[in-house]
Amino acid sequence: MAHQLAGKHILIVEDDPIISENLAFEFAAEGAEVIGPVATVHSALRAIKNTDLDAATLDIKLMEKMTFQVADVLAARHIPFVFWTGYACRDVVPARHAKVSCLEKPATPYDVCRALEKLIAKRSMN
Repeated sequence: MAHQLAGKHILIVEDDPIISENLAFEFAAEGAEVIGPVATVHSALRAIKNTDLDAATLDIKLMEKMTFQVADVLAARHIPFVFWTGYACRDVVPARHAKVSCLEKPATPYDVCRALEKLIAKRSMN
């Protein structure tokens, strides 16, 4: 079966090195071009500005800083993304991002890949 993430540029925004490494490994195994991982809001914003992205994964909190500014930029640029977080999504995600897919850890990297595939497929249909 061909991987739908093959050749896609996927940004990983995550500050936990083990989680980001596992996610990067899964994306690479599916043929995606991994961008990052980046572990700060500043690095994420720079990567979005300087890279042609197909999608992103976004942890909600990086080193004690919420990442909704990053989510705002991704949304403004029509880059599909999923939140992948240890928080209960409905408790922390602001209303402006209520429709964004949100996977709560311990969702697996495989689950994140499937969620991104759906978003990328939906984007290509529009």
